[in-house]
Amino acid sequence: MESIFSPTSFGPLLNPKSADPRIPSHQPKPKASSPLHARPIITCSAKSKPPADSPWLRKSWISRLHHGLAAAALSLAVNFCPISTLDSPALASEFDVLSGGPPTDSYVVDDAGVLSRVTKSDLKRLMSDLESRKNLRINFITVRKLTSKADAFEYADQVLEKWYPTVEEGNNKGLVVLVTSQKEGAITGGPAFLQAVGDSVLDAAVSENLPVLATEEKYNEALYSTAKRLVAAIDGLPDPGGPKFQDNKRESNFKSREETEEKRGQFTLVVGGLLVIAFVVPMAQYYAYVSKK
Repeated sequence: MESIFSPTSFGPLLNPKSADPRIPSHQPKPKASSPLHARPIITCSAKSKPPADSPWLRKSWISRLHHGLAAAALSLAVNFCPISTLDSPALASEFDVLSGGPPTDSYVVDDAGVLSRVTKSDLKRLMSDLESRKNLRINFITVRKLTSKADAFEYADQVLEKWYPTVEEGNNKGLVVLVTSQKEGAITGGPAFLQAVGDSVLDAAVSENLPVLATEEKYNEALYSTAKRLVAAIDGLPDPGGPKFQDNKRESNFKSREETEEKRGQFTLVVGGLLVIAFVVPMAQYYAYVSKK
């Protein structure tokens, strides 16, 4: 028994350094013939779990926690902060106009996307000629809808104050705003611009050119006719006037009171005649039949 369980018999397995130096390290070691020699190898199997307080477990738990927090943050960002797109019509584009500032290479900010290239070119030609002659600049803005202001007038004043903060900058500036969804417009500007145009033409353009043509969805004609009317007033020419609301009143299918009374009398006469025929004729026939007997 001493020879089987002697410490020297387990030496090559428990203490690799004390192995026979004559055996090369790259050659496989001889297998033990006794089953007792295989038990230490089984206890060192790779399938054994690490201790509960192992740094590897702590690192894995922290990594999973970080991944979970990152996924939750990304989900919240997608739900509450949707990515904005330039082509999305649902966004309130009025703020883009405010932050963008006045146009430098043209006189038009077509944020609603309703103006043609021809209209933009005509407005640029007409406004550049006016600015070179009278030193008055008029900008035109189109927006789909308003969410921050009650009407186009408040928004026009807000844009004018944002683009030209001082009175000196906005003195000779004019602004024409057209809101396509609300079918309305507004005209505002500095003191020099308002005095050059006049109150009568300003009121007429706001009440005729912009809303009438916008109701018919003629946005290009609405802005260009307004521009020509403002230029004519500044140059002291006769007012070309604006469009009028068309009377699209359809013919009613309902009858008037007189026609109703007339039809009612005819209906009463016809019904009365039918009732007389229904009662009198059978009675007359019955009387004739009885009298023959």
